[in-house]
Amino acid sequence: MTEPVYRGRFAPSPTGPLHFGSLVTALASYLEARHHGGQWLVRIEDLDPLRDSRRAATLICDSLRAHGLMSDEPIRFQSQRHHTYETAIAHLFEARRAYRCHCSRKQLEENGGHHPQLCRERSLPADGRPHAIRFALQEQTARWHDDLLGAQVQRLRAELDDPVIRRKEGFYAYQLAVVVDDIDQRITHVVRGSDLLPVTAHQQQICLALGHTPPNWLHIPVIRNRQGQKLSKQTHAPALDDARPERNLWQALAALNQSPPASLQTASAARILAWAGDHWRRNRVHPEPGTHQLR
Repeated sequence: MTEPVYRGRFAPSPTGPLHFGSLVTALASYLEARHHGGQWLVRIEDLDPLRDSRRAATLICDSLRAHGLMSDEPIRFQSQRHHTYETAIAHLFEARRAYRCHCSRKQLEENGGHHPQLCRERSLPADGRPHAIRFALQEQTARWHDDLLGAQVQRLRAELDDPVIRRKEGFYAYQLAVVVDDIDQRITHVVRGSDLLPVTAHQQQICLALGHTPPNWLHIPVIRNRQGQKLSKQTHAPALDDARPERNLWQALAALNQSPPASLQTASAARILAWAGDHWRRNRVHPEPGTHQLR
């Protein structure tokens, strides 16, 4: 069977139920996949047992289902993928692109980001002491094209910007797991919030270090509340009302500047998604972060 040219995904962290900002991102990624005749997957990034909740994961899946946003493959849970992340770390160690770090955040801040224990240069062995594992970035001016924002440039500094890929507590970090799962799920295009734009170049380097080509990127503006804050659990964003998916979807299309007709406000979720699939134009999405607010 011929592999589809487009495979997208929506990958929320289960720190709380879906809110309107999450729905906008999910809808944009879903419509991009449908517009290109591709597949759309859902992945639950439940990597942090101190913050993540099984109930929140269930609520997220229920909300997506209520809004007609169905994954084309079984939903993946990162908490079941630890062995794969460990294999990737072993590969990076073998390639000399990972190292153990005993430095605290305070020590790094006091040293301008440099490692007072020379963690990177000394290639510290596993000696039983708690340690993080970091990815060894190559000094680079990274350049890539964002499908909404256009040409992007980001300067990566070796040592100073090296991201953690496994935390001292033993938890696998987002920066590693998102790349490993995008590779494994053969994700070709990533649609996500513009708040993640600053980590794109890091993830591209990790992907290349693991021997794969990075996906295409499309970063949409985040949704903000009336105080100008990104909608999130930390800013007390209200959970989606799953009993009113039609209203939520219509407002999400409006936030994406798709100009849904007023008549759709009383249509079913299925009809709204059908209309959106036929009329989706990503070039209508306003590229500036913070432009849209929840109404």
